[in-house]
Amino acid sequence: MAQTLSKISVISPIYVSCTDYVHPWSNSCMQAICGLYFCSILYSLRMYTTVYLLSFATKGKLPNKNDVIRTIYGILRSTAFLSGTAFGYSAVVCLLRRIFGNYNILTVSFFPAFISSVFSILVERSNRRTLLALYVSNVATETVWNMLLSRNLVKNIKYGDVAVFAVSSALLLTYYKSGWHKKDESPKTDSIFGILRFLVGPYEEKDYNIRSSRENSIYRQDDQNDPSPSCKPRPWCSNSKSSRNSIYMLVRQALRVYKRIIERIKCCDRHFTCPHPFSCLFYTMQGVSKMFSLGLGIQITLKLVLNLKRIFSSPKALKPILLKKENINLAMFLGGFSGLFRATLCLLRRATGKDLPIFALPAGLIAGTTFYKYPDTTVALYLMWKMIQITYNMGIDRNLLPYIPGFVEFLYCFNTGILFHAALIEPANLRPSYWKFLHGITGGRIACMDRISLDAWGLESSVSLAQALHNTKTIAVLS
Repeated sequence: MAQTLSKISVISPIYVSCTDYVHPWSNSCMQAICGLYFCSILYSLRMYTTVYLLSFATKGKLPNKNDVIRTIYGILRSTAFLSGTAFGYSAVVCLLRRIFGNYNILTVSFFPAFISSVFSILVERSNRRTLLALYVSNVATETVWNMLLSRNLVKNIKYGDVAVFAVSSALLLTYYKSGWHKKDESPKTDSIFGILRFLVGPYEEKDYNIRSSRENSIYRQDDQNDPSPSCKPRPWCSNSKSSRNSIYMLVRQALRVYKRIIERIKCCDRHFTCPHPFSCLFYTMQGVSKMFSLGLGIQITLKLVLNLKRIFSSPKALKPILLKKENINLAMFLGGFSGLFRATLCLLRRATGKDLPIFALPAGLIAGTTFYKYPDTTVALYLMWKMIQITYNMGIDRNLLPYIPGFVEFLYCFNTGILFHAALIEPANLRPSYWKFLHGITGGRIACMDRISLDAWGLESSVSLAQALHNTKTIAVLS
């Protein structure tokens, strides 16, 4: 402990017992390990029960016996995976101290987390390993950036998350328009392309069959020549009895005017290379209005749900909650993204007379700039790692990149090691949500591990812990 009075090199070992560092609340390694394991089992069981039941509920079908058995098996298997990580980590930390007689900057947390993850990830289902690897890679990327930032090795880039999102989405949209996201023998595609299809529409996907310029031309010609009331001037008043009601008449007239305006917009010019039906103007406006309405609905719903207690206690608070300016940020992002992507593609097709997949790249970059209205580092990094994963898989499918067995598992273990290292050495640089997760699964033990002995490396680990506890409103008490 004398080493804590003066700083030493980060490559120098520190001589502290696992009782003082790992489990100061217990003198027995086995008792401490078993207590942590039991706590992690309960936490994992609660979490995965909720996750699996919600996932099952979204399928919208009644479960049969086999579904129930598979769900229970999945919950138990995932619980064994996550609790196994906690058990293995605490066991390996103590074991390495007994083998080497000291701790160094790697054995203090990184290696124990890496080794325990190697065994635990093999317990989890193979189809969930990629998702887990992407998640920890996302959090680890942000953590490493914060570590570099705290050392003044890098500086924050204004709108950096917007740039990451724009580049990643542009590349994914290029794959989408090129048809590279589809495998030759499998109709299934990555779920991210389903989200993109919903955002920008199905017409920009390669070989979308439910459209042709001939059909669109016929519709437009029939629509203009049709003597039906939809394209002919209509009387402003109705002879029906309901027209006597002035409010009813006003609503009907407004709807008629709206319908006629929409029909006029639909019949505007559409370039022959455009794959969408109706006019380019209508195509763009449709994307903007649909996504804007969706974003506004989601934001308002979330605001109401999160403020139910406040609204019931004071109904007058409803108006300021609904009229907040930031309520339209998500709507502006979604509507702007869809509208700018569609409009840019239509302009490029008109300028060149061609419909090329590469057009999705500049269109995606321009559309991605709307992310500044609703920036989120987690979303930007997730999309970046998803783009990297899909690009790598496409390279393997086309024999451009080598297949590396176990790479997904290695990526998960390596990034988990980084996160556990940061949680012990400099927890203030860890994403708050991940610190809360570690605090919950360990029953607060992650905060009770001694950081004073680690201060010998000059990284102010104890100060960083106090800052993390303050920022996340957690406490260093066993639960």
